[in-house]
Amino acid sequence: MLGGGLVVGSVTLLGGDPGIGKSTLLLQAAVGIAAQAPVLYATGEESLNQVGMRARRLGLESGAASLIAETSVESVIAAASAARAGVVVVDSIQTMASEESDSAPGAVAQLRESAAALVRFAKRTGTAVLLIGHVTKEGVIAGPRVLEHMVDTVLYFESDSGSRFRVVRAVKNRFGAANEIGVFAMSEAGLKEVRNPSAIFLSRQGAPSAGSIVMVAREGTRPLLVEVQVLVDDSVLANPRRVAVGVDNNRLALLLAVLHRHAGIAMHGQDVFANVVGGVRIAETAADLPMLLAAVSSLRDRALPQDLAAFGEVGLAGEVRPVPYGEERIREAAKHGLRTVVVPEANKPKVAPDGVQVIAVQRLSDALERWFQH
Repeated sequence: MLGGGLVVGSVTLLGGDPGIGKSTLLLQAAVGIAAQAPVLYATGEESLNQVGMRARRLGLESGAASLIAETSVESVIAAASAARAGVVVVDSIQTMASEESDSAPGAVAQLRESAAALVRFAKRTGTAVLLIGHVTKEGVIAGPRVLEHMVDTVLYFESDSGSRFRVVRAVKNRFGAANEIGVFAMSEAGLKEVRNPSAIFLSRQGAPSAGSIVMVAREGTRPLLVEVQVLVDDSVLANPRRVAVGVDNNRLALLLAVLHRHAGIAMHGQDVFANVVGGVRIAETAADLPMLLAAVSSLRDRALPQDLAAFGEVGLAGEVRPVPYGEERIREAAKHGLRTVVVPEANKPKVAPDGVQVIAVQRLSDALERWFQH
């Protein structure tokens, strides 16, 4: 997620909902890093005994990292200097207070001053600082927006309620790719890395069903296979609903207009619901083509082959535009046993992977005619 490791003197902010696993992840990371460099874990949320109990429950090595319970930024910096720490974890920035400000902990002025003091310390000494931040109901890190501008890297924890899987996404990174993701599974022993996330998001079972297709997305530097589902049903409302989960709602409405104008398939009287399985959020336009194929599949009640994958941007003129890293996406699909991949003409590789049929299309109508011509 960070692009290959912690950069000396960097400041990383990790945000997420309460109880999602922020403290667990950084406590595990602190113990892991302690084998290479001195680590100081400063907690303002819990007592030393409580953190120790959690570490024992997670089976972490005793004495690997130094631990202090402190809410004064100056005291944390003094302790880190005395321990010659290479990495400092602060849990959380909202509980910290600086002597330079008279505001209460968590107030805007206090957050800004506390963060600024830790940033100055990191840059002056070359210490890598990891900050935990709470999020508001709107899903953004609590406090002034300038907090995200002050740090080098911003990570967000994401998860569906009830799911044991956690996605950590880099929304800002001065030293690596933004939108890089890490996928973790929450267990009794803490968070464990999922090395092959596509296998989780592609747990398709049973007979093929209408309205479902595999899409090859790209998150940061990692190709990722996800299942896109679209349900088209007759509407009883004057204004049929357009609901999208995991993709942009406005994009869905735009694509349905293109489908009507350039393929002659109207859904004016139907509700259309689109969903990306597994709680993944897809922000790139490569989801356009698979979303429209799934929508027509649901409308016609004709299932697409289970070994079919697709990606491509659909323009307002009905053309299918190329997306970056086409060959890498095709190789990822082949690695997971998908035998047919629908791609934009400009993304067609010179040599397809063994056992994979690459179908290149120039227009949306070309892709629809292949599976829905009857």
